[in-house]
Order: sequence, then structure tokens, then C-alpha cells
Amino acid sequence: MKSNRRRDTQPELAVRREAHRLGLRYFVDRAPLRDLARRRADLVFPRLKVAIYVDGCFWHGCPEHHSVSKTNAEFWATKVEKNRARDEDTNQRLRKAGWTVVRVWEHEDPATAAAAIKDVVDAAKRERANRG
Repeated sequence: MKSNRRRDTQPELAVRREAHRLGLRYFVDRAPLRDLARRRADLVFPRLKVAIYVDGCFWHGCPEHHSVSKTNAEFWATKVEKNRARDEDTNQRLRKAGWTVVRVWEHEDPATAAAAIKDVVDAAKRERANRG
């Protein structure tokens, strides 16, 4: 378990690299809200209220790639289910606070994911400019 990184995973780095290449500047591994201090987003655009999470297929129960553990299956099934419930709670709490949440699966193409993130960020910039 020690080798499982909390941040700077290969998929996360790949998405960050592509997002940076598209001109996006962001904070890394930051809690969007103080209430969610332990639920840190992978990329955060605080002024625009956009939080990006790069979710691992095993840990977050990807519908396409999640594999059931052969050893200690009940423990891992419960763990993944709790992770999914926490993810949904995080999404709801952030949206209630006015944030836009984007979740990217680790298997997604980083360039495609970064382009989608850029679209969300650009829309948030337009919305912010229209407000004031």
C-alpha cells in the first residue's frame, strides 16, 4: 500500500501536462473548500470554482475497467463502494457551494481530458465575465 501514491500519479501527471500545454494554470492537490480539507482535488481553479479529480479505475470503481480483487474481496468491494459514495458526496457539496466538478478516469486519453477541462474552464471564465 505504501507504493500507492496519493498525488502525482502517472495519469494525473499526464492530464496536468496536457492541460498546461493548452495554457491552463491551476493549483495542484488542493482542497476546494475548507470543509473538504481531506478531499483534495487534483487540479483546482479557485477563482473560477472548478475542481478536477483524476480517479483511478480500481479505487473509484470504473464501470469499464474496475476489476474485483481476488483476495479479501469483501473488504475491497466495501472500500470501493465507500470511495464512490464519498466521491458523490464531494460532488454534491461542491456543486451546492457553486463549484463545477469534473471527474476524469485514469484510462481516458490525457489530451481529450485536458481539452474537456479547458472547455469547462473557458465556460467558467465567460460566466464570471458576464457576472461582473
